[in-house]
Amino acid sequence: MTTTQVRAACPLDCPDTCALLVTVEDGVATAVKGDPDHPTTAGVLCTKVSRYTERTYHEDRLLHPLRRVGKKGEGKFERISWEEALETIAARLKPIAERAPEAILPYSYCGTMGLIQGESMSSRFFNKIGASLLDRTICAMAGFTGYKYTIGGSIGTDMEQFQNAKLLIIWGGNPIASNLHFWTRAQEAKRNGAKLIAIDPYRSLTAEKCHQHIALLPGTDGALALGLMHVLIKEDLLDHDYIAQYTLGFEELKQRAAEWTPERVAATCGITVDEVVDLARLYGGMAKAGEPVAIRTNYGVQRVRGGGMSVRNMACLPALVGAWRHAAGGIQLSSGGSFPTNKPWLQRTDLLKKQPRTINMTTIGDDLLRPASAAFGPALEAVIVYNSNPLAIAPDSDKVMQGFMREDLFTVVLEHFQTDTVDYADIVLPATTQLEHIDAHTSYGHLYMMANNAAVAPMGEAKANTEIFRLLAAKMGFDDDCFKDSDDQLAAQAFNAQDVRAIGFDWEALKQKGWQKLNMPDAPFAQGGFPTPSGKCEFYSAQMQADGLDPLPAYIPPYESVASNPELAARYPLAMISPPARNFLNSTFVNVKSLRSAEGEPHLDIHPDDSAARGIAHGDMVRIFNDRGSFVCKARVTDKARAGLVVGLSVWWKKLAKDGKNANEVTSQQLTDMGRAPTFYDTLVQVERVAA
Repeated sequence: MTTTQVRAACPLDCPDTCALLVTVEDGVATAVKGDPDHPTTAGVLCTKVSRYTERTYHEDRLLHPLRRVGKKGEGKFERISWEEALETIAARLKPIAERAPEAILPYSYCGTMGLIQGESMSSRFFNKIGASLLDRTICAMAGFTGYKYTIGGSIGTDMEQFQNAKLLIIWGGNPIASNLHFWTRAQEAKRNGAKLIAIDPYRSLTAEKCHQHIALLPGTDGALALGLMHVLIKEDLLDHDYIAQYTLGFEELKQRAAEWTPERVAATCGITVDEVVDLARLYGGMAKAGEPVAIRTNYGVQRVRGGGMSVRNMACLPALVGAWRHAAGGIQLSSGGSFPTNKPWLQRTDLLKKQPRTINMTTIGDDLLRPASAAFGPALEAVIVYNSNPLAIAPDSDKVMQGFMREDLFTVVLEHFQTDTVDYADIVLPATTQLEHIDAHTSYGHLYMMANNAAVAPMGEAKANTEIFRLLAAKMGFDDDCFKDSDDQLAAQAFNAQDVRAIGFDWEALKQKGWQKLNMPDAPFAQGGFPTPSGKCEFYSAQMQADGLDPLPAYIPPYESVASNPELAARYPLAMISPPARNFLNSTFVNVKSLRSAEGEPHLDIHPDDSAARGIAHGDMVRIFNDRGSFVCKARVTDKARAGLVVGLSVWWKKLAKDGKNANEVTSQQLTDMGRAPTFYDTLVQVERVAA
């Protein structure tokens, strides 16, 4: 028996981007473990990824091209050859591309976070066609936008410093489930005497293990941040020197914050005045005493109408108290902006003959049903889905289903398994998993460039995304040299080696080691140097004003709330959020039986007061509904959900739920205040007991 160990990287939509060691025996991957030498992975993997071989060798892997033989949605297919599949796709796409190229749409996201198997060869293919562009905003663009207006880019506290913080505010995240290696450092900080505070409408696994949990109403984080500013300024818990040197617009901010008294904030957020005042005093007081105070925020806070502004408000706080002076101070939303990636070259935007329209992936339900018009352009006639499962993850799910049901819509899906979306495909193409292809990775939680080596040969007839789009390009008659680049050639140019932060980057060396840290300062903004137009942390943003937004921190209430829509709130009095289940990652892993068994079945957490008012007992089947739709699951009566809130941990494949539906039946296609992002957690519902 020949045994080897291959260096790889986790491809999933998680900030940890773990370094993997894959054990291969006679060509078969037998184990996936964390690299003990990688400083952030430290040999530890989450339960999901430690079972990655179970996913790769799953009995339900798609191993051959398929053609639909039943009605859309039935999931009935017959096996065909690659040649027939490619010929069929090219024959359908060519006349559309000649007549109305924007009627073709790619639909993809972060099924892999890889720079190569994500948007490289695929982007070249669609740019050459002149297809509609996809606005890939479904996860974090609201927060990125608000953060960028304030800080200048997705740069923040290095994850390797958080264990040295003395106050750690975990705001809108559940890192035990979704950022395990940060949580390890938070626990180390706790053992070293740090205080941990969770801000979250839901008492998550993480919140349960913090010293304090502040359970505010969904979508009110921006108001809480303004209230903290109010107290910090009123009680002079400020770093005046840092403010004077490295910030812009403090006097204007001071006037705005004066409007947000602790009493007003408490009423808006559904918390106590003491919670507002005490948190501000703790944060500002510790910073003034010279101790590092840090905020780790995540994407839950920005999936509401005012999500971008909420993150902007939070991003102002470290500059007010001088927290950036410390390596373990400041804030992290994402580290992704630290990486000098060479995306224009990877994606070859120069292939575009003209700028196509852009379709937002959040509004795919409406856009698939939209007729041709002067404003919209041609109706969508073909969709190619890869690295995504829109039937499960896109909001307002009934409309998404109606769109994909169209018999005149030609749909191609690249996948590992027969997901909800595959059931609506005309042609299905089997794609490789991370163990079967080459890729290069950044991270949005740490500062390491990562390499993924192919550990095993592709299963069956599966092909890498890059190879599929090379073959499709050839069938379409595209003879540009860029379609001949190998995956190694793509990866060698994935990072801009001329950028000073990546001195010494070499793809072959990275493949051998598996990872390499960027050359970044420990405290990136200790002496200012923000990548904003002014070079300062911008409390007042002229760019926001130019973009038609309030240039100062503000509070924007949810679309679906008593404040914004009292009539709707009277009919649907419960707010609903649908954060990730611990054993799934978005809709990935739902079909892995061991992980699905650990998760149990779809359920809804509901507060005892709300369940009693509706005659609902623990374990009852309940229907969750609003004007958009409904879904059924089992009730868990618990005070983990604050009164007025229900929580449906997600995202289940619809076909694996009792009623064939999931939480996105009730979520909205409305977009955020900035960044054109979704409002998954800006949802009002009613809940009623139903027969089992």
